[in-house]
Amino acid sequence: MTDLRRVGISPDFWYPVALSREVPKGETRAAAFAGERLALYRGAQGAVYALEDRCAHRQVPLSMGVVEGETLRCCYHAWAYRGNGRICQIPYLPKGGERPPRGVRAYPVREAYGLVFVFPGEPEKAAATPLPDLPEFASPRHRTMTFSRAVHCHYSFMHENLLDMNHQFLHRGVIGRIQPKLLGYDAGPQSVEARYLFTSGKGKKDFGAGLLSAKGPRGSKGSDVITIRTEYPYQTLRLAPTNTELPAFSLWAAYVPEDAEQRVTRAYGLLMIAKPPVPGALPLAWPFIRRFTERVFAQDRTAVEAEQRAWDEQGEDRNHEVFPLILDLRDVLRGNGAPLPS
Repeated sequence: MTDLRRVGISPDFWYPVALSREVPKGETRAAAFAGERLALYRGAQGAVYALEDRCAHRQVPLSMGVVEGETLRCCYHAWAYRGNGRICQIPYLPKGGERPPRGVRAYPVREAYGLVFVFPGEPEKAAATPLPDLPEFASPRHRTMTFSRAVHCHYSFMHENLLDMNHQFLHRGVIGRIQPKLLGYDAGPQSVEARYLFTSGKGKKDFGAGLLSAKGPRGSKGSDVITIRTEYPYQTLRLAPTNTELPAFSLWAAYVPEDAEQRVTRAYGLLMIAKPPVPGALPLAWPFIRRFTERVFAQDRTAVEAEQRAWDEQGEDRNHEVFPLILDLRDVLRGNGAPLPS
């Protein structure tokens, strides 16, 4: 069986590569997807473009260039590119000389949910491939917290970490002695969905944990139902207290490899939190919730990066997984992935 850590992510989906606010009008930004360097820039009309990050002339990164209207001009010899990657001006091109190159690759781009998405796969598939559907993002009943963090591991470790809630012992100093119980799960060719019952136990709990779970600032005892789904290539998590139908929060996550070997992943997350009945309560709780989520993520990052270091040292996957849910998840990631370039 193919080692999952040697399987690349499929390029035929929309992937976030930057926050929208990181690409202001008239400026450029360097980004990457699985070893492909991208130059993002926002034109005068507000549209974001994504080009291969190299000038066809001397290979200087176009992300170092200058935006002029809807075009991007290389910082070195001022060759100008349209948003479709075509060269539209070479200031000193002699008549009758050598035919210049046509340009560089342009990537389909969409903006949604405060993120810049690109389609790295076959361009003709982009129009028929939907963006993730996140109705809670635009709902006036929710407020969204956005995350973007680099993690030094294969993207598959991130999927396993979130889906396997048996690792809550790792977070005992933040959320107390949580007792997760797998209620059941469903698996198919492109997805795995698991449902857990979380029961609070003893131990000190971060103040933000109680605020986020909608149990009050003291984090009173009780149970939550957490539903986690990997719908390739994205992942979602929803938490709902057992006494209510509405989730206290939902999380959408995408894990975007940046390097060619796909050992460095940019994790993007949108945490959509339901507003409590008390007006103005959520803004007051916001910094505490942010601190709590950052603490949990830091612990998870430490664990998955340790897993990656072990793989690097051993040269193969020596994990002895006993949880059927994770074995099925690996089949989904392996079956929908793409071969890594040799």
